[in-house]
Amino acid sequence: MRISLIQTALAWGDREANRLNFSRLLALLAGATDLVVLPETFTTGFDMQGGERAEPMGGATCEWLSAEARRLDAAVLGSAFIRDAAGVHNRALWATPDGTIAYYDKRHLFRMAGEHEHYSAGVAPLLIAWRGANIAPLVCYDLRFPVWSRRREGYDYDILVYVANWPAARQYAWQQLLRARAIENQACVVGVNRVGADGNGVAYAGGSVVLDPLGQPLLEQGDAASTDTATLDLGALRDLRTRFPVALDADPFTLGPGEETP
Repeated sequence: MRISLIQTALAWGDREANRLNFSRLLALLAGATDLVVLPETFTTGFDMQGGERAEPMGGATCEWLSAEARRLDAAVLGSAFIRDAAGVHNRALWATPDGTIAYYDKRHLFRMAGEHEHYSAGVAPLLIAWRGANIAPLVCYDLRFPVWSRRREGYDYDILVYVANWPAARQYAWQQLLRARAIENQACVVGVNRVGADGNGVAYAGGSVVLDPLGQPLLEQGDAASTDTATLDLGALRDLRTRFPVALDADPFTLGPGEETP
């Protein structure tokens, strides 16, 4: 499984400029990858005014994602602000070359920025089968919540992906939590962050990464814009789980009201 990470700065609130920039970067990956991961809120940045500019499902960004997936012959994943009958969501969008778009709505909204006051939280995780792998997309602040991220019956992923706008002030937490999620779930973990500063003056230091199920880096991006690809060995992942089956001793748990299991 080839996974490409696009770590870049984002134009604040300018959906068209961001789509054009990502189109330029994606063109370099045509025919050379299976999955491309973009940052959280890749069309606007992490903007609490995003609700005013939120798009419908099937709008310009969804159409763009589908077109890029067809052009690359790969899946493309990133989050954007999407409005539906239930409200406005920070929605991870998964587009495939056949025009299908699956989605996951961010469950844990970052209250320290007031995200919970502007957007509606998701209630159900998403598990996608793609080119021989089971992949689970999550969004930024979800990383801090190991129960929601836990590999479990009905949510048995090979690859856990976090799209993020994770500030530089908490970069150490980003680095350590990604490694913890890989080790405790015996899963490959992908984290894609942005760089630069946003319209509120918040700085981002990148640090996007692909980790193996032991938490060791297969790919690390620094604090500058970068587009890179890693190849995951799914056979080795499954062999590790067979030889060292820690999941058999995991504690059972149930999620609370309003938090649906798959």
